Amino acid sequence: MEKLTLERFEEAAEIVSRVTLETRLVYSEYYSGLSGNKIYFKPENLQYTGAYKVRGAYYKISTLPEEERKNGLITASAGNHAQGVAYAARCFGVPATVVMPVTTPLIKVNRTKSYGANVILHGDVYDDACEYAYRLAEEQKLTFIHPFNDLAVATGQGTIAMEIVKELPTVDYILVPMGGGGLFTGVASLAKMLNPHIRVIGVEPAGANCIEQSLRQGKVVTLPRVNTIADGTAVKTPGDKLLPYIRQNIDDIILVEDSELVVAFLDMMENHKMVVENSGLLTVAALRHLKHVKGKKIVSVLSGGNMDVVTVASVVQSGLILRNRIFTVSVLLADKPGALANVAQIIGEEQGSIIKLDHNQFINMNRSESVELRITMEAFGPEHKEQIVKALEEKGYRPRLVSTTATYEM
Repeated sequence: MEKLTLERFEEAAEIVSRVTLETRLVYSEYYSGLSGNKIYFKPENLQYTGAYKVRGAYYKISTLPEEERKNGLITASAGNHAQGVAYAARCFGVPATVVMPVTTPLIKVNRTKSYGANVILHGDVYDDACEYAYRLAEEQKLTFIHPFNDLAVATGQGTIAMEIVKELPTVDYILVPMGGGGLFTGVASLAKMLNPHIRVIGVEPAGANCIEQSLRQGKVVTLPRVNTIADGTAVKTPGDKLLPYIRQNIDDIILVEDSELVVAFLDMMENHKMVVENSGLLTVAALRHLKHVKGKKIVSVLSGGNMDVVTVASVVQSGLILRNRIFTVSVLLADKPGALANVAQIIGEEQGSIIKLDHNQFINMNRSESVELRITMEAFGPEHKEQIVKALEEKGYRPRLVSTTATYEM
């Protein structure tokens, strides 16, 4: 059985340095203050391909015999591995075919094509695309580059740990996103080789927790379905070649809800001016789970930053709603001139910013008695929201909070 060794990791580090950018650790004053630890980010979202995946892809291809490379490569990916393989194949001057789920964000599809790969969209999730890619590999005699269930790929990904330890030798914790397990296997295995006292924590989406379930049951588990906005880690089945390494090196596992990723996205945008995709935000959201960890040096791996503008808009809107920065109230008022202006004046005096008005004259047959006005507005946060609602109550409007998502669309 092929094994992960320090020698292979050292070789991989030298090889992948040819195609990777230096992603130096970013100290987070915001999260350090929030958590009582020293928090650093490993910003792989700033790689040339927008994610860490180029490491494993390039190293894997470098280990292939020349004949296998010339025959052509094929892979399946939700996006970031696709770009890694496409870019690496172009560097080696060999053709590449990539099968991606039909739900893959457009930016990832277009970027993969821009590196010269032939892109095929198939299936709703990664597992569907992977099955089809295997079929094409057999039919067309192509060499399949697995996105995670391959120890050479995992070795390439693990070079991240070498860079972290070189830059921050006294690191106490490393938080790593988990989908199929390749990134975690590489990072955790090398981190433990370099310093067995480093604690490595895996972070999975709660709606795609195939590794957590596999560790719990002591065998590879295939989830019946996955449901998460973290598309890069939406995997039903973890790598069977990787599970023994994960079990051996994992110190803890944290499950993160989608709503936590939305809040983390705004945190990163507002405090670090960085775009990090939902899978990369897993380790950021996980920082809020380490309530009993204090005074430690913690590195969160930001695995990627490939998000299309539609997804960004949706996440920003959801984040503002979750933070009570955007909310909607319904008030009843007489259908007469000046009534709407009176309500707007109250909100203005409390420094609320009106985004949208919905004036419903048909809620009551007696229009002289009342009509409904739904007001979607922006506030500074929960306390300001309560202040605005209270001001409306004191003027006798009896405001009723309603679902913002039903009344506000970006």
